[in-house]
Amino acid sequence: MDWFPLLLSLRVASIATVLAAVLGVGGAYLLAKGRFWGRGLLEALASLPIVLPPTVLGYYLLVVLGTRSPLGRLWEDVVGSPLVFTVAGAVVAATISALPFCLRTARAAIESVDPRFEVAARTMGLPEWRVALHVTLPLARRGIIAGVALGFARALGDFGATVMVAGNIPGRTQTMPIAIYDAVQQGDDLRAGTMAAILSVVAIGVLLLVNRFSRAGV
Repeated sequence: MDWFPLLLSLRVASIATVLAAVLGVGGAYLLAKGRFWGRGLLEALASLPIVLPPTVLGYYLLVVLGTRSPLGRLWEDVVGSPLVFTVAGAVVAATISALPFCLRTARAAIESVDPRFEVAARTMGLPEWRVALHVTLPLARRGIIAGVALGFARALGDFGATVMVAGNIPGRTQTMPIAIYDAVQQGDDLRAGTMAAILSVVAIGVLLLVNRFSRAGV
């Protein structure tokens, strides 16, 4: 079996999870603690990838990141190559798909922290950023880790947005879910079944991890 799709999927999902975790936890803290105009709209936009069909999400990403868009042209001017139909494009698609899972779970965890601990830290003279780093986020770590794990699983299994943005180029941008689709289309049931089993094992492992952190402390 060709292991390139699995290795690429793990690489893309790992990078995307790091990006989604940073953006998701930061956005979650802002939404949980901030009071500003447009807060509800920002949360709705961040949650769109959960409810939008993957092909619609992929289409929007193509419009925003394509060579005819300002962002796409800027990327090409700086990097020297287009963003679409590349591994970088796959990372962007996977990051957007994983972001809502990191953000929503982290926000719920941050909001569940007893505010008395934060008040006590402030009375000791700690600035807000230290309260967040040393009190709020550590106390919310179980939910944050669970959200990151779910984000990784979502990024690893993304198909629709990735195939729209990164394409299906064997040996270059063909991730595991896309390779499974290709194998089914070619009638290669053994290859498709093997790859599907591997992804299923990873998904079960992630769910076990999420269940562990939802029940017990780290």
